[in-house]
Amino acid sequence: MSPITNIVGGAAISAADAAATRAAGAASGATAFKVDAPNVRYTGDAIESDYTYDTTIVSRDAESGSLKAKPAKVGYRFRTKTGVGRVGLMLVGWGGNNGSTVTASILANKKGISWETRKGRQEPNYFGSLMMASTVKLGVDEDLKDVYVPFNQVVPMVHPNDVVIGGWDISSLSIGDAMRRAQVLPVDLQRQVYDELHQLKPLPSVYYPDFIAANQEARADNTIGGTKQEQLDRLRQDIRDFKQANSLDRVVVMWTANTERYADILPGVNDTADNLLQAIASGHSEVSPSTLFAVASILEGAPFVNGSPQNTLVPGAIALAERERSFVGGDDFKSGQTKIKSVLAEFLVNAGIKPLAITSYNHLGNNDGHNLSAPAQFRSKEISKSSVVDDMVAANRLLYAKGEHPDHTIVIKYVPSVGDSKRALDEYVSEIFMGGLNTISIYNTCEDSLLASPLIIDLFMMTELMTRVSYRTDADADWVPFHSVLSILSYMLKAPVVPPNTPVVNALAKQRMAMENILRAFVGLPPNNEMLLEHKAFH
Repeated sequence: MSPITNIVGGAAISAADAAATRAAGAASGATAFKVDAPNVRYTGDAIESDYTYDTTIVSRDAESGSLKAKPAKVGYRFRTKTGVGRVGLMLVGWGGNNGSTVTASILANKKGISWETRKGRQEPNYFGSLMMASTVKLGVDEDLKDVYVPFNQVVPMVHPNDVVIGGWDISSLSIGDAMRRAQVLPVDLQRQVYDELHQLKPLPSVYYPDFIAANQEARADNTIGGTKQEQLDRLRQDIRDFKQANSLDRVVVMWTANTERYADILPGVNDTADNLLQAIASGHSEVSPSTLFAVASILEGAPFVNGSPQNTLVPGAIALAERERSFVGGDDFKSGQTKIKSVLAEFLVNAGIKPLAITSYNHLGNNDGHNLSAPAQFRSKEISKSSVVDDMVAANRLLYAKGEHPDHTIVIKYVPSVGDSKRALDEYVSEIFMGGLNTISIYNTCEDSLLASPLIIDLFMMTELMTRVSYRTDADADWVPFHSVLSILSYMLKAPVVPPNTPVVNALAKQRMAMENILRAFVGLPPNNEMLLEHKAFH
């Protein structure tokens, strides 16, 4: 099947329709303001900013153990290309709950499709998307009142309504039938978008039964045969064909398929770039489908983001991305329960309260839950969820001795009758003043795919932006891209993959602050802070 059919944006819906129905925000490339400062320059195709990064270097005296803090400044120059161009998103697992839901939802937003509910008529929106439905503080006006702008208008970003969508799936169902199978969206909305989505067919995907649960075998009727090397070549050709057929400037690839088991990290197999490529050529059993997609994307210069918890980005894949200067990011969409955990644990520790035990229970009935009912796949999810408080614990040695950590238990059960409406119960037991105990219990019902789908949009928008950003320091002669591992995506991911020797940050407020202030740096603005000295200092 020609990949020209695998689209929602662009040729499938006319530019006139898109312009007439865009009620959810500004078009691709729009910004809400211009910076009036000598350190910022607007050229014909870019925004350039000179930026001073203030940090503090701490040294410890070897004998006394005393600390010395020394302020330091590093000069950066950032260049952000303003031309977004025509951008595509290829989803691995396009026919899953997340893939079919985000495709149908973008179509509804693009065409302004509303639908009837028990409470009345519902208009489409991008609620749940950090980029599309949240704001950032720009500064204060002449009356010292805060001024806010949409997150997606700080720098030029692609608009989801303008995205061309395609992808792969081991199931041959059309995206319309996959949407019906998922049972996520209201029936009246499904009815209105079905005919258009039914024309969209996923490309055959890679299926290795050893990596996902045996209960997924019945779905696997749309697979690529041949050796692993032949499959890699086929995936690379799919990306090239999709890009050419739809006249795209860039393509982002995202894994939103089943959770796989962890791949074993083996010396000589997946530990270096060359070893990984050789392992693919020889058909080694520990090269997973998701790693094969990551390698195909890297070699085609298409950024790859892993939205599931398995260790797709093995050391060899990261090394290959660094060598090819291609972007990767992961792991595992951070949607509901884990996002709350990264907020509440940060609050408790920062308040001087010591979490002793965190117990998380989930049950859900969608295909993700079905796949996770297998022990090896559950273990991947357990690992991604369990590390979410590590950085907060490590930051407070007043509460935790070295090596000490809260008890952390995670349970996931498959209950078909609840469908996509996941139930999550969390209990936090903490030590408070003078040996007392405090227990917080949270019961959360969340529509799983309606929380995860906006993350696909956010990850795509931020990843695409980073393909247009370059920088240089005072010591650099040439413009260079950011590191291949996009740690800026951490807010949307449970187990953020970061560059070597880089600390992992899981605290949600820190992750959002980092993303917000990096975007401000791209346009030459200082980082936001909440000192509010303009209100506290004597006038």
